[in-house]
Amino acid sequence: MPAAAPRVPQSPKAAAAPAGAAKGGASVAQKAMHKLGLQRDIDLALHLPLRYEDETRITPLANARDGQMVQVEATVIASEVQLRPRRQLLVQVEDDTGTCELRFFSFYPSHQKTLSVGARLRIRGEVKGGFWGRQMLHPAFRLAGGELPAALTPVYPTTAGLPQPYLRRAVVGALARVDLSDTLPPGTEPPYARFNSQNGLPRLFSLREALTFLHHPTPDVAMSTLEDHSHPAWQRLKVEELLAQQLSQQQSRRARDMLRAPVLHVRRPTDGALPLHEQLMAVLPFSLTAAQRRVGEEIAADLARQVPMHRLLQGDVGSGKTVVSALAACLAMDAGWQCALMAPTEILAEQHFAKMIGWLEPLLAARGRKVAWLVGGQKKKDRTAMLALVESGEAALVVGTHAVIQDQVRFKNLALAIIDEQHRFGVAQRLALRQKLAEHGMEPHML
Repeated sequence: MPAAAPRVPQSPKAAAAPAGAAKGGASVAQKAMHKLGLQRDIDLALHLPLRYEDETRITPLANARDGQMVQVEATVIASEVQLRPRRQLLVQVEDDTGTCELRFFSFYPSHQKTLSVGARLRIRGEVKGGFWGRQMLHPAFRLAGGELPAALTPVYPTTAGLPQPYLRRAVVGALARVDLSDTLPPGTEPPYARFNSQNGLPRLFSLREALTFLHHPTPDVAMSTLEDHSHPAWQRLKVEELLAQQLSQQQSRRARDMLRAPVLHVRRPTDGALPLHEQLMAVLPFSLTAAQRRVGEEIAADLARQVPMHRLLQGDVGSGKTVVSALAACLAMDAGWQCALMAPTEILAEQHFAKMIGWLEPLLAARGRKVAWLVGGQKKKDRTAMLALVESGEAALVVGTHAVIQDQVRFKNLALAIIDEQHRFGVAQRLALRQKLAEHGMEPHML
């Protein structure tokens, strides 16, 4: 295991944004980088390779096995274009140990010039054996010469117009500029991943060392540990991601705790009548299960807090989620506030409306309040009447589809929003319901 990530040689051009490309090419590449979200140095530093190519060694042709990806240095001994059975460029190369045929079905005159007889090439591709000997199909090639890389060559996720060499130079420059220092309180041990250095002593990976290593790993590392993300450098990043996730959740929790919602206490009517939720339980043709009672009590406790409730009510079909939602709506309406129930389809909304009408309409009528119905296919006259009931507060419960969140719908005092099959609504649609109480400086509870 290496003691640290290998140092990658950097030229002044490599340390900055890639400047060697033509002006037009740079513009296309920059647009492609923005498309991938690679706009800052940290974005490039965290843009990790999909895989790696080992260009650190030269393999003799005689040692190349069938199906193996190898890099060889060989001399072109024959090059011709064949027109049958289809147009293709066939190039024969040899080194001191053997020969190999290179086959190209797509090529340009510049390729033919580079692959001319006598040229010494560095070729990388998958070797295939056959009756006619070794063969490579569309291998990568360039003129031989220069030192071999000291690290594995990264292959990054990319898009059209963003070639790998450009992206590699951009990553090298970003790693040189980006601030990867730890920002933990004094005395706190960073979440380093432990590994054994070359002398066998335990060592720690810092964030910079982990990223530098993953972008340019040494050739002696086990490729399987990079592919399955079990290498200590990958473990270091996993810890970093988990920490960032926990911090983000903590920040979101603190932000939610700063929000305010109506406090919905169970109020006993002065005339001695039962509260609305108890009246509903009295007229139901069945008794609540222990689980329904427990969940109902938990929801009531959340509604009694000044922090908005964000609760997911989950259960199998027929487990009684609707009646639990109706009891929660009763708590809101009994406290003098409104409740909205939104379903993704009109059929589902009609089912809820029919149940709510059967359960709650007689109870609400005794209090001079109603259940409103809002869907997209309503006639204008009916819709106008319903909107008036909602705005005046006479409609204590509003059942409907996406029509409930439209701008024309103005609630007098919405305190609870019940969303059935919430995964079928977009985030913006659910947030639209939260804005219905914004003029009061509060947000409704969400179930």
